[in-house]
Amino acid sequence: MKIKEAAEQFLACKRIAVTGVSREPAGHGSNAVFDRLVQRGYEVFPINPNAETIGEHQSFPTLAAVPGGVEAVVIGTRPEHALGTVEEAAELGIKQVWMHRSMDAGSVSPAAVAFGREHGMTVIDGGCPLMFGQAADGFHKVMCPILKLTGAVPRTV
Repeated sequence: MKIKEAAEQFLACKRIAVTGVSREPAGHGSNAVFDRLVQRGYEVFPINPNAETIGEHQSFPTLAAVPGGVEAVVIGTRPEHALGTVEEAAELGIKQVWMHRSMDAGSVSPAAVAFGREHGMTVIDGGCPLMFGQAADGFHKVMCPILKLTGAVPRTV
């Protein structure tokens, strides 16, 4: 499916976990994604096994620890942690996964992408939720076509 359709499906979810949200937000893409989704009215849960709170929000060590579960997850950790997150998401029945990526490798793990897709998940392997739909802003809208040219944002998933 085309990236725009996959992004719309992802952003139609209302309960979203974001991994890699840090107590020190400067320079962390996960924090920007988390904050914007909160601002846009999503019910968002920071996942960080080393923090009890992120700002004024309770943090959770794992996806399974979120009361009531989530429908989708943004992976914002290093790529070597992505497979474990996707495996946990599969166990929990989460079908929407977005591996954040900007200019560098971001959180994309080919093994995690393959695992997720083999288990029936829609895995967006690059880009940022802030480039699409109601979560978007001007900067991210401008960056999206540029990063599509470099391959950092997939055209299809």
